[in-house]
Amino acid sequence: MITFKQLEALYWIVEMRSFELAATKLNMTQSAISKRVQELEMALDIEIFDRAKRNARLTEKGTELYQYAADLLGQRDVMLERVSAKRVLVRRFRLGVTELTALTWLPGLIESMRDAYPLVTIEPSVELSTELFKKLEADQLDLIIVPDIFDDARFQSTPLQTVENVWMCSPDLYSGKDPIELQALGQFTVLTQGGSSGTGLIYDRWFSQHDVRFNRAIVSNYLVAQVGLTLSGLGISYLPKECMSFLIDQGQLSIINTTTRLPLIRYSAVHRVDRVLGLTAEVSKLAERLCNFKQLHLLKHL
Repeated sequence: MITFKQLEALYWIVEMRSFELAATKLNMTQSAISKRVQELEMALDIEIFDRAKRNARLTEKGTELYQYAADLLGQRDVMLERVSAKRVLVRRFRLGVTELTALTWLPGLIESMRDAYPLVTIEPSVELSTELFKKLEADQLDLIIVPDIFDDARFQSTPLQTVENVWMCSPDLYSGKDPIELQALGQFTVLTQGGSSGTGLIYDRWFSQHDVRFNRAIVSNYLVAQVGLTLSGLGISYLPKECMSFLIDQGQLSIINTTTRLPLIRYSAVHRVDRVLGLTAEVSKLAERLCNFKQLHLLKHL
């Protein structure tokens, strides 16, 4: 008789491209996971892996079986998550967010997840957008919340709120009130986010399209560092307007108005299309309802 454990062994060997890595993920020995594959082969009287190859390469029948296994495992998980009461659902949920989300509405999202799924273990990861996407691609995260820059048919995105960024600086550096041309920003040292940041990628492309060039630039991938450098008067920077309003009200930062405004940054909740499970869909809905980049939970206390 074929079991889900045998199908899981096959599935993760293919996904991880290694018997050893699959065994580690399933908390098994390599010999135990190999035995499950052998049991499948005996039950179906087929060869699943081409043993003439060094890597875990599927045979034609093995490929067909893997596709069935992926579908069955997915349907099993959906059934368990939809039929089981939310308050008895036990599993872990790996959530990846950027720094801005972590500093603003992430505490509210985690609180709502705990209320709805008290036995679910939430494993948050706060990293740059490109790193989060790589981990989602490698199935190391279940859902990521990032700027909407990844256009890939393998992933499904749920649009969230937008973030308005404006140019800011220390009042000692510039105190003009009239709007200036984008090209005039070249007179300042510009503090930008790097290519590993989703916002940085979007704005780099936008600056190129608008023929905006900066003579002096300091690159930082991290929002807190960017705020600190701006407060120190080292240069001007684009920062989220609403959640930095308390620094403007305190007179620590001032806005540089430009004739052409920066584009809004749309955030999205992104997951793999082959991992459309009940819990992932529910968390996406929670994110859509709770997303709010206006209130800071940390920087106000620094």
